[in-house]
Amino acid sequence: MPTRQNALNIFVDKREILCYPQCLLPLKKPQPKLSPAFWLFVITLAIRIFALVRLSNSPYFAPDNGDMKFYNGWALRILHGQLTDHQAFYGLPGYAYLLALIYKCIGYDPFAVGLLQAFAEAITAVMIWKIARFVFSSSIEIRHASAIGIIAALGWAFFQPAQTFSIILMPTAWMIAAFWFFVWVIIKTERASIWRPWLWLGLLIGFVVNIIATILFLIPLAMVRATLLFRGETSLLRRIAKPLAVSAILIAAVFVGTSPCWIHNYFIAHEPVLLSAHSGINFYIGNNPIANGYPKIPPGMRAGQEGMLKDSITMAEVATGRHLTRVEVSHYWSARAHDYIHEHLGEWLGLMAIKLRNFWNTYQYDDLSLVTLFAQAGILVPGLRFGLIAALGLAGMVIAFFKVPRASWIIAAVLLHMAALMPVFVTERYRMAAVPGLLILASFGIWKLWRDFIEAKWSSCAGYLTLGAASAFFVSWPQSDPGLWSLDYYNTGIKETDAGNIDAALKDLERAYSYVSENSEINFALGNVWLQKGDRLKAKSFYRRAIEINPRHSSAYNNLGVLAFEEERWDVAAKLFAKSLEIEPEDAKTHYLLARALAKAGDTVGAKAELNKALEMRPNQKEFLELQAQLNQQP
Repeated sequence: MPTRQNALNIFVDKREILCYPQCLLPLKKPQPKLSPAFWLFVITLAIRIFALVRLSNSPYFAPDNGDMKFYNGWALRILHGQLTDHQAFYGLPGYAYLLALIYKCIGYDPFAVGLLQAFAEAITAVMIWKIARFVFSSSIEIRHASAIGIIAALGWAFFQPAQTFSIILMPTAWMIAAFWFFVWVIIKTERASIWRPWLWLGLLIGFVVNIIATILFLIPLAMVRATLLFRGETSLLRRIAKPLAVSAILIAAVFVGTSPCWIHNYFIAHEPVLLSAHSGINFYIGNNPIANGYPKIPPGMRAGQEGMLKDSITMAEVATGRHLTRVEVSHYWSARAHDYIHEHLGEWLGLMAIKLRNFWNTYQYDDLSLVTLFAQAGILVPGLRFGLIAALGLAGMVIAFFKVPRASWIIAAVLLHMAALMPVFVTERYRMAAVPGLLILASFGIWKLWRDFIEAKWSSCAGYLTLGAASAFFVSWPQSDPGLWSLDYYNTGIKETDAGNIDAALKDLERAYSYVSENSEINFALGNVWLQKGDRLKAKSFYRRAIEINPRHSSAYNNLGVLAFEEERWDVAAKLFAKSLEIEPEDAKTHYLLARALAKAGDTVGAKAELNKALEMRPNQKEFLELQAQLNQQP
């Protein structure tokens, strides 16, 4: 039986008695709130998947030209067992082998590749938020720092070039996600030994270098961070020795990470190339008498990635009069670039200034014109372009540098990426890695303007607006080269031709021709359009003009050969096909066409010889085998 004292202990006063029934109820656990990182990930992923689905239902989905064709073809050769051609890599191999691995696991499916890249893009959005939150929380309230990150990450989600290059077979999305993940690791590291995190960070950077080399420019950022972390050491010797040890470990780890490239080149190809032998031609394209800061292809070379690389080898061999290894080809073009720099130092310094301007310029040099094409086709969600982000980012960069000490890491990452492009050239997809940092800085600048306006700090508002106007003027500097303005019309016309939209293609290609009539590729493309429209005379005239401008235009010779063959001018067709093979001797189809022309002209022996060359390259090609059976029946 409970005592009076027990009762008093249980029921102290009337308020507790009244609350007693509620106390008996189980306590509700507070529902966890989803982090902004989750929603940013989902929103970015949804936008990318929307664009990917739209692209897959369009006529532009197939990777049939440019770098997409280059990487896809390389991956398919790897998938079919051609792991190497026993020569030094002529193009960084990482993305091609990654595609081959994906195809091996799930089958040939470019849509699945785009889906994986959409996840990489969503990770980039999360990294933007995390970096902004960490950097600005040191100087302002964390909720405001988080809001700045959210605005910046949403800007990335709606950035149209990012939408474009994440859904096609290009390594851009992977590189950008890796770049800003590494920046996050570097700036977030506040306690470090000489091993952590530098060893695994160097290994990962080296691995990504197999895909894209510009990420090497993050190594100085890591070295500076390590130096600052050890500045509290009591001994001067330790303050010097530990950062040096970190640098050595980091560089050694990067070297190990890049080992797939240099092991192949040194021990399989037996050529002393660290990464890829195509660095020489890239350096020359960016530094020669006709360079304009963009990838302006030298005369005599085809514009496509695969054609340009082949032509760079052929032209170097013709110039030297002998067969060259790929490292010798690289040295040939590098030497020509260095000669230009040494002999025209003033011009070269002016060229570097042009590259700097091009990096920040609102002009969108998309060598495939996919951003414009996809936007016009309704594939992309309406969103931002580089020019606005660059103008706001530059203004925000100046303010953040003076107001937020930690923002210097973001500024440094942006400028280091810009520096990585200065030795070569600028394109839209190359400069995209700087955009996440610029979005963070732009968002901070906008936030600061808003706060100054609320607090009536009119001088600060005027200062920001002045910076913004100056930045807008700088990035809007007009491009006067008519060839640049023809690019989108030309590339869009090519895609429309492939999709069968001949009238639209003709309209765009004629617009490109009006800007630059002395361009072999535009003339060749117009020849193809007029051929599809049934006007053979106009087609021939444009093909001939393409050859006059570029005597090494193998495709123009090939198409003229096909027309001559259809007109039963066998000897003319054979000469044209032979000329095409002088320029591109490894084209199996052209060997087959030459064999047909020779057979029609009565040269059975020559036809068999050419067909044998075609069969060596494609032993199971149906048309080749059918022609072989026909030739074998002839005496």
